[in-house]
Order: sequence, then structure tokens, then C-alpha cells
Amino acid sequence: MRATRAEIVAHIASSIEELYPKPERQRIARQVAAALSGEQESRYIIDPNEIIEIDIEQATKDLASGRPLQYVIGKVEFCGEEFVVREGVLIPRPETEELVMWARDESRRFATPRILDLCTGSGCIALSLKKLIPSAEVTAIDLSTEALAIARENAEHLNTEVRFIQDDVLNGCKKIEGEEFDIIVSNPPYIPQSERAAMHINVTEYEPAMALFVEDDDPLIFYREIARAAKHLLRKEGALLFEIHELLAEQTLQMLQSEGFEAELRHDFLNKPRMICCHKRE
Repeated sequence: MRATRAEIVAHIASSIEELYPKPERQRIARQVAAALSGEQESRYIIDPNEIIEIDIEQATKDLASGRPLQYVIGKVEFCGEEFVVREGVLIPRPETEELVMWARDESRRFATPRILDLCTGSGCIALSLKKLIPSAEVTAIDLSTEALAIARENAEHLNTEVRFIQDDVLNGCKKIEGEEFDIIVSNPPYIPQSERAAMHINVTEYEPAMALFVEDDDPLIFYREIARAAKHLLRKEGALLFEIHELLAEQTLQMLQSEGFEAELRHDFLNKPRMICCHKRE
């Protein structure tokens, strides 16, 4: 398509008119156009009338079908770094960056912290912590072969060393049995299946269900199993941190306390209860 930047953005935005509100579709359109043209997004704001030529046909079709922006351009920014993402791995969210920063702060109590990231997905938490704490020894676990392939790709892209292991969090993480860690962090599946119908198509039709959903009759299954594993994997002075479902915050807090942890609940930048940090009760 040969047109001004403003016309290109308008064309892309019109294709997703029924999917997103106006401010969001304008933002998406600018980001896609910038990625395809290899330009800074700011060029579409400060010089909208310059004529350029880029191929936007496939990207426009993908966006119109509900495919997430991040999968269309194949990347997302997280904790100041660029991560590869595509179908098969959860798209990192801004609120998870706050969990990373809390884990970083907890890690400062240790000279060379041993960090374990469970349900690592793209590796964004594990790799960001290794970037923030170069002295750390970081291990990341996921059950998905596809997710681990993307996580390893991100490690290579970021030139960052993390040990990736394929294992089942719901089966006690047998491959690291006997090891101990200073920090355990996890953003596990926590959305009850009953909420699926109300969610946007770009999540339900494209992001991996195994990384998102749990059964309604036991929505805390991952938290409970991780907490029980942490009793053996976590060193005495260590910390266990979770991202949580805002509507299950109190329930999660109570469960962790019943499992023998002192737990602190924090709100995210939208003032929603989304993070918990636990320590073993003395």
C-alpha cells in the first residue's frame, strides 16, 4: 500500500472497528504500521502526511480476525526488553512487570540468589530477573514444549542464560527434587472456565488455554500445588511470589496462610489486588 502514514493508520484502524474502541484501535494501527515499516511509532504522529509504501494486507486480515497485535508483529516489550511472542505462549502483561520488580526486591537479600520461575511461558519473568540480577542463578519450568521453545529463543535473543526444564508443576516438579531456591515466582493459570465466554476473542481464540484457564471447582489448584512444593523447594529465608486473580485474592491469601505461609497482598497500578508474596511461617 502506497499512502500517507495517516491513511495507512486509518486503513488498519477501520479493519478492527468492531473489535476495539477508537483510542485502542488507533494505537494498535500505529504499532502495526511502525513494525511493518521498520520505523519508530513516533513517525506516525509527528510526520503523518509523508507518503510511504508498506505491505499491510496480511497484517490487516490477521487483526480483523481478532489475532492479537503482539502475535501479528511477533514481539512485545516487557521490563524494558523485547520478547518474541506467538501462538503457543501467553502474551506478557504490564501488571506482571510489577511482580518481577517485587521479586527483584526480595532477591536483594541474597548475594547470589537462586530463583525458580514456574509456568514460565515466554520466559519473560525468568529472563527479566536474570537481566535485573546478573548474579542470580535462574531456573524456569513449563510443561509446554512450544512455550519452552519460545522461551529459549528469547534467551538467545537477549543473550541471557537461564536453565529451562520441561516439567509438570501439578506433579511436584520432580526434575528439581532436592534442590532449594531463595525465590520462587509464578504467574500460573488462574481464570475459571466460566469467565471464558465474557473474554475478548483475541484472548480466547489465540492465546494458549492451558496457560490461562482452570476448572471452576478448583481455581486455586496451581497455587496450592506450588505452595506445597515450595515447602521443600524454598529455603528458610526465601520468598514465594504469585500473580493472582483479582476476584480470588482473599481466597488465595487464606489458602496460602492455611498452608503455613505468612502472606502479603499487593495491588497493581490499576489498584487491583494482583500479587502475593509469601514467607514460611516460623
